[in-house]
Amino acid sequence: MTMTETESPTAVPQAPLQGIRVLDLSAYIAGPYGCALLADLGAEVIKVEPPTGDNLRKYPSTLDKESRAFLGVNRGKRGIVLDLKKPEGLDTLMQLVAKADVFVHNFRPNVPPRLKIDFETLSAHNPRLIYCAVSGYGEQGPAREKAGYDQVLQAMSGLCALQGAPGAPEILYGSVVDYYAASMLSSGVSSALFQRERTGKGCYVGVSLLRSALAMQSARLVWAESEDRDVNRDMRSGGITGLHPTREGTLYISANTPHFWQALCELTGLDELFTDPRFDTVRKRAENAEFLTARLHEALALRSAEEWQERFGQRVPSAVVRQVEDMFDDPQVAAEGMISNFEHPVIGHYRGFAGAVKFASDSRALPAPAVGTPAPLFGQHTDDILAELGLDPEAIEALHKTGAVE
Repeated sequence: MTMTETESPTAVPQAPLQGIRVLDLSAYIAGPYGCALLADLGAEVIKVEPPTGDNLRKYPSTLDKESRAFLGVNRGKRGIVLDLKKPEGLDTLMQLVAKADVFVHNFRPNVPPRLKIDFETLSAHNPRLIYCAVSGYGEQGPAREKAGYDQVLQAMSGLCALQGAPGAPEILYGSVVDYYAASMLSSGVSSALFQRERTGKGCYVGVSLLRSALAMQSARLVWAESEDRDVNRDMRSGGITGLHPTREGTLYISANTPHFWQALCELTGLDELFTDPRFDTVRKRAENAEFLTARLHEALALRSAEEWQERFGQRVPSAVVRQVEDMFDDPQVAAEGMISNFEHPVIGHYRGFAGAVKFASDSRALPAPAVGTPAPLFGQHTDDILAELGLDPEAIEALHKTGAVE
């Protein structure tokens, strides 16, 4: 892989993508977070925004003057503002492309040719470039030019229908399709970089929200020739496995395997259920869910969720239902070094997630508390990046006057 002159501000020793430069022209969540994951892997990521900025900056937030969502999905990047509709802005981008390893955008398929940043144009300019396009529906087909958003794809792909009760579909909040697409972006780009080591050439990487929404449901997307349309494709085992009320708080329990089912019966004082042949398989327990959950809830009402979790220990998989705020100081999260400290020019010190994948020469090594690089302010590093391209202060000022950069 080509080493660039500027290393990632968040690169760690021996990070797999250290020395790789990524140009991130994407907005919202899927593309930007996919690039943040590449930054976690050591890449230098430059976020290229239009004069109007990433629309996620404008989303509602209780943070003063900043968007919590934007901070969360754009960590570890530097920022530059370019107007690609101006010749000077496009020329500046082409200079960046010449020194880049990866180019990421989430424009609809008809936009890049119009802006002269399509795969064929940029790969002719830099044959080693990995070009990743994130779209709603893919590159072909009748929906290719439609705007795709997380919850639109949830509704289309069956996620909402299967999440809710029959006839009462529900949205899965948390942008699950976007975040899964981000993982597909990180995986696809990393694989393309590996292939480039073999071939010496770049390639096109296509990621779509539709493809991601269906990939998430691979266990459901199996339709045997002998089955009709209304066959049950729900993966929930039903009955015991699920959320349950306790004396205080709610507890999630998973007890599908025989030894977990046995331990649950023993620890809740329901030993007779384990020896009853009516309940000796997951399917039978699902068929008798109403009876079993009634008995289980009677037993769980004797203790709080916290007490049951401690009692179950490692013998029964369980978790107290908590708020996301509890994760900031969770001992397991801390032991794995998942929360980093950030210093932001506007909001000051904050803590946030960083480091989705851990790399170490010793699998037992604990990561040191990290100080992460926050998401960039709008145009925060424009002048620094232009200077790295070899432009002197006068040339940079001239670009500002044209409105091509901010």
